[in-house]
Amino acid sequence: MRTVADIDARAARALADECHCAAVPDWESVVQDEHVDIVVVSTPNALTTEIAQAALAAGKHVLVEKPPGRSVSEARRLVTAAGRAAGLLKVGFNHRYHPAVAEARVRVASGELGRILNLRARYGHGGRPGYELEWRGNPRIAGGGELLDQGVHLADLFCWFAGRPVDAVAMLQTAVWPIAPLEDNAFALVRFESGAVGSLHTSWTQWKNLFSFEVFCERGSVAIDGLGGSYGPERLAVARRNAAGGAPEVDETVFDGPDQSWRLEWEDFCDAIGRRCRYLGTPDDGLAAMRLIDMIYAGASQPCVTERSEAVV
Repeated sequence: MRTVADIDARAARALADECHCAAVPDWESVVQDEHVDIVVVSTPNALTTEIAQAALAAGKHVLVEKPPGRSVSEARRLVTAAGRAAGLLKVGFNHRYHPAVAEARVRVASGELGRILNLRARYGHGGRPGYELEWRGNPRIAGGGELLDQGVHLADLFCWFAGRPVDAVAMLQTAVWPIAPLEDNAFALVRFESGAVGSLHTSWTQWKNLFSFEVFCERGSVAIDGLGGSYGPERLAVARRNAAGGAPEVDETVFDGPDQSWRLEWEDFCDAIGRRCRYLGTPDDGLAAMRLIDMIYAGASQPCVTERSEAVV
């Protein structure tokens, strides 16, 4: 690492000391530095598009953390910028690199379980004291609530596994955290071009952290539970339908090592830069996920703001 930029001087200095590099308060100087080849954009959502576009225009390779902007229109601007640039743009969908997710994708894509019938996904955590005071509670900066924050990972996986979505119906809820008009829960049903249907729930009131992603096919299913750490051990269960009825045959694998998803994501990016080969998290992948997010927001009724107890908040 050559330089870290952050408007919080203390945060910039701490990371710079750890990485033995320079610290600056402005991102513009990093983007214009001729010695910088790669720019990693890990900022609140309101800044993502501006910084990534400027870095691409300056000839840099860019890794932008999810989501790629606050809206589908901002994601589309990044796709356009990437198409004109010499450098690569990668969107940080690190969940694709979790071993259970990657293996499940191989099993489903191989066709061994038949065509996809439906998907079911749940993802959430319980926030932390003062969560509503952070940038995620600011509609102008965040652009969306929990659906855009954690839910964009599920949107990406839905599109990666099932293809193009065609419509969605949803309900948004602001149940505990005082962040209206943003949501702390999102519930959606999504229909795909193939006819498959997906059910999604993403939550900031999931008091015990949870990740669950299931894909049901004609001849079996895959089920992923956990991401390691506070989300519990990462497990993959592959079930094969019993044609005669009764319980299916199930193979379960537990991946109990440390989380390597960010390392694998970085290595994939560097490999793509060096060899100009295919990689995960392309600009089109980012746009597809944001289209689905936009579709869900458009298909939602007005946020349901429930009465809160001061003791809870």
